[in-house]
Amino acid sequence: MYTAVYKKVPQGYVAWLEEIPGVITQGKTKHETQENLKDAFKEFMLARRQLTKQIARGPVRREKFAILQ
Repeated sequence: MYTAVYKKVPQGYVAWLEEIPGVITQGKTKHETQENLKDAFKEFMLARRQLTKQIARGPVRREKFAILQ
């Protein structure tokens, strides 16, 4: 689970994920901004997966990883 931070600005809202630098977006309403933040996160994760494929260049093992609190 991540922490979404919302800041009200004259044009609407700016939002980012506190734990992941670079996942940032904006929108006219808070709801629009939430949806945009979900999309930004999905795009970030897709880009990271593609980068891993480029770096690994061969077989790797992937597994689920969860930190339970």
